Amino acid sequence: MPRTVLRSILALAALSISVAPASAQDARLAEQVDRWAELMNEQVIAWRRDIHANPELGMQEFRTAALVAEHLESLGIEVETGVGGTGVVGVLRGGRPGPVVALRADMDALPVTEQVDLPFASTATAMWQGREVGVMHACGHDNHVAILMGVASVLAEMRDDLPGTVKFLFQPAEEGPGGAEPMLADGAFEDPRPDAVFGLHAWPVPVGQILYRPGGQLAAADGLRIVVRGVQTHGSQPWSGVDPISAAAHIVVGLQTVVSRQIDLTDSPAVVTIGQIEGGNRGNIIPDSVVMVGTIRTLSPENRSRVHALIVQVAENIAASQGAVADVTIDLGYPVTANDPELTQKMAPSLRRVVGEGAIVMSPIMGAEDFSYFAEEVPGLFIMLGVTPPEDPSMGHPNHSPLFFADERALQIGVRALASLAVDYMSGRPISD
Repeated sequence: MPRTVLRSILALAALSISVAPASAQDARLAEQVDRWAELMNEQVIAWRRDIHANPELGMQEFRTAALVAEHLESLGIEVETGVGGTGVVGVLRGGRPGPVVALRADMDALPVTEQVDLPFASTATAMWQGREVGVMHACGHDNHVAILMGVASVLAEMRDDLPGTVKFLFQPAEEGPGGAEPMLADGAFEDPRPDAVFGLHAWPVPVGQILYRPGGQLAAADGLRIVVRGVQTHGSQPWSGVDPISAAAHIVVGLQTVVSRQIDLTDSPAVVTIGQIEGGNRGNIIPDSVVMVGTIRTLSPENRSRVHALIVQVAENIAASQGAVADVTIDLGYPVTANDPELTQKMAPSLRRVVGEGAIVMSPIMGAEDFSYFAEEVPGLFIMLGVTPPEDPSMGHPNHSPLFFADERALQIGVRALASLAVDYMSGRPISD
């Protein structure tokens, strides 16, 4: 739809809004979000297909960032590029006083070769870890970007009646090395500082569902490396040395008790996984060391600290019991993505207005997300947007799969959800129906 026609439609709607009393005005704003999301839907789909066909790896999102910046500038939004690498920040100042809301979308794709039969399927390639690989939006970030571009269009048309300011955060490198921290270091939350931040993620559940939960929703993801050091000797006389392989085997078993016996799993789940073990080069030589590599997943800051301490204690003590030494290194990754409980409760009616009974309190996910850094700075709410065709659950492939599929009927729901969260938060009165 031409923007001149859209502006004419929206101007008439805005005129009726401006004479309404405060509570009716807020309700009318919610109605206009829905109408304008529908008007923008074809354009949002076109953006999504274009971005899907042209995916870019983390910190290489030059084309995507340029597309976003050009669009925001066309709407008269203040734009800053190169934030935290390739990030884009837009500031839309409403015509009425009110709080500042931040909305975030991540832009990067994955080193995955697409296997979905789509007319706009990715054929892109890039260099990854020294070799050429296929590149695909296998985690749905193309949807996130297109949705937030649509939200920017909708809210820009409403700017005179917006009771506050909206910051649009288009973030690089969520899949790694992590773009949220560099954006914050570059001042993404400054001038003005948000009062709350909202984000969404495409998820393989039916279209029409929005999942959320108060507190820890996605886990902290920390890297684990244990080097067990023994004394090398001949395999026929183990008593002449110290066997790090035997010690490592006992450590693997002992680590399982950290979660199963020392953490209250009724309060907050945790996972400790050893996914790689390397040691030795012959069957008749006991080596001098074994390297173990794994991952730690926790859903609360308290459990995160406790699990880390227990891992060190278990590994060091088991190794010492066999005459070996365990050197434990824990590399901190993304922290827990925790939804602010008060904010979540306040905004739940907005989600129910968008999808009715499809707004579902979910179980936690042990995957990680660097939206967590934004939500550590200000109260945050992160929601999971259903993108699987309800009539064909077999299309619900997991994120990061080369078969990951997103039903485009979810896009309009995503635009309505993010725009509604922003408008309702700024008005101070979430509209439930």
